[in-house]
Amino acid sequence: MPGSTRPALLWDLVLGVLGTAAFLLDLGADLWAAVQYALGGRYLWAGLVLALLGLASVAMQLFSWLWLRGDPVDLHGSQPQRRCLALLHLLQLGYLYRCVQGLRQGLLVWRQEEPSEFDLAYADFLSLDISMLRLFETFLETTPQLTLVLAIILQSGRAECYQWVGICTSFLGISWALLDYHRALRTCLPSKPLLGWGSSVIYFLWNLLLLWPRVLAVALFSALFPSYVALHFLGLWLVLLLWVWLQGTDFMPDASSEWLYRVTVATILYFSWFNVAEGHTRGRATIHLAFLLSDSILLVVTWVTHSSWLPGGIPLQLWLSVGGGCFLLGLALRLVYYRWLHPSCHRRTPEPDQVDGARSLLSPDGYQLPQNRRMTRLAQNFFPKVKNGAASPAKGEVNGVL
Repeated sequence: MPGSTRPALLWDLVLGVLGTAAFLLDLGADLWAAVQYALGGRYLWAGLVLALLGLASVAMQLFSWLWLRGDPVDLHGSQPQRRCLALLHLLQLGYLYRCVQGLRQGLLVWRQEEPSEFDLAYADFLSLDISMLRLFETFLETTPQLTLVLAIILQSGRAECYQWVGICTSFLGISWALLDYHRALRTCLPSKPLLGWGSSVIYFLWNLLLLWPRVLAVALFSALFPSYVALHFLGLWLVLLLWVWLQGTDFMPDASSEWLYRVTVATILYFSWFNVAEGHTRGRATIHLAFLLSDSILLVVTWVTHSSWLPGGIPLQLWLSVGGGCFLLGLALRLVYYRWLHPSCHRRTPEPDQVDGARSLLSPDGYQLPQNRRMTRLAQNFFPKVKNGAASPAKGEVNGVL
């Protein structure tokens, strides 16, 4: 980022290592759980865990490959040949390749006494794609896995060691991905200051506290009515997919791959808020919150009218109290964040008229710098106040170098 010092670059590199380690730790916990379920004769649970892992991995590899194929040929100078990259993605190693590539570029930048503008911009370009892929993996695999393991625990009435490990790694991965994605969006817009430590902690907490009641609601429904949870998800997912389609998203390189993005966003919206279009974010976020809250209340009414105890002998009132308390606390922290801790609350200068991406598109030497347009477009949708008069990426424009 502009004005980055060596300690700041080192910190970014450390965060990249920790993010990759968290992904591998969560993957290991899920595989451990699948093996334990299979050894215990619970083949359905093991199959569900592996199915979620497989579907999320395939989707993530598709996103990564489509983005690489859509980037300019000369953008990634030292990467392997396209056949090798295709093989890596076919072997489900595309995301890890991107992580290694990002860490290598970050190490290169940190080791330079005065990093060039191009190297800094390229490091940002890579980290933005990694943040987006991590967010997709979080809601396609980590959050459903967390819901599944909670449902299994609630239904059986006991929790094994590997299940507690899976719960902890899932919560860590979800919160990390949300915070990392939000901070990544801000690097695309120089008019938006980065989150401070205090703001980051509050942002981390309110996302966690608002997501937990939703996950708990679906998990309780799955534990009580395992035969109907798929119908519930499919019904809401189709409504959310229609909503995303009506907003006219334009994120992927072509129209056919855009549906992959819409399907993924609809899955994210089943659990949490995600803005995909221009306009007033607050209104759409309020509608989405009311929609999920209404659905969760309907689930609660269904539980109460059918049974007050879970199959494992746990009273529903206990879990409902915990979920309701988390929701109210998370909502309060969200209001506090946007009222007093949001970086825009401390601005003394008006918003600039132009938004050019992570930094100026031309280096001091006059050559062009990489710009991650897909993330810049999302950032401008997420922060609509900088949209007016901004230099936005044109529809159908090639991602990479302007």
